[in-house]
Formats: sequence, structure tokens, C-alpha cells
Amino acid sequence: MSKYSGENMGDYHESYDALDEQTRNFTRALNSFKEEIEAVDWYNQRVALATDPELKEIMAHNRDEEMEHAIMTLEWLRRNMPGWDEEMRTYLFKQGNIAHLEDGEEGGESGEESGKESSNDSGDGSLGLGKMNK
Repeated sequence: MSKYSGENMGDYHESYDALDEQTRNFTRALNSFKEEIEAVDWYNQRVALATDPELKEIMAHNRDEEMEHAIMTLEWLRRNMPGWDEEMRTYLFKQGNIAHLEDGEEGGESGEESGKESSNDSGDGSLGLGKMNK
């Protein structure tokens, strides 16, 4: 029996030995994502209460780095774990009431209800942001 079996490994709710490597990688990514989001929250609270301007700036920088890490992991999940891509295309970078996007209401998936085009109608997989110039 592996040292990572069953209840000995807190990240796993099922037997580690019974899980395939892909599922283990999903668990690693999901746990990393949770940790990065938690770190964003911690830094954000510290920024809110810091009284030293330089310290506040450093912690804000650290918070933003954690956001970058979280988004990189989220992108890996989108590319690799079924379901993420479809959900992101439904909810991200859209206008209108978030709770109604799935139904196509108020500028949802098709954007037809609001008379606006969706931000990703190009079909090229881009986020519809256009070219970024320096």
C-alpha cells in the first residue's frame, strides 16, 4: 500500500492508488488553484490594513503575482480537464447578469438578446481582446 493511500493523503477523497495519473494531475492543479486564490485573499487583506506605504505596495505586488499563478493554473485546467473550456466560454468576458448567462439571457452566450455580439464570436479561440500593443 502506498504512503499516499486513502485517508493518509488529505488532498484525495478516494484511494490514491486507485486513481489514474491524469486524475492525480487534475487534483494537483485544483489544489494549487485553491491555494493561489487563498493567497490572493491573504495578501489582499494585508494590503487593506498595511499602514506603511512601501509594505503595502510590496504586498499588492505579491497579491497580483498570486493572481497570475492562479490564472496560469486555470488555463491549464481549461486545456486539459473536460468541462472547463465550455464553462469559461459561457461565463467569462460576457456582459449582463452572470446568473442568466447560461440561459442566454441579458447578453449571454449568443448575445442576441441584448443586440450585442459575444466577445468571442471570431471562432479563433481568442478572448476577443484584439492585438495588445506596447
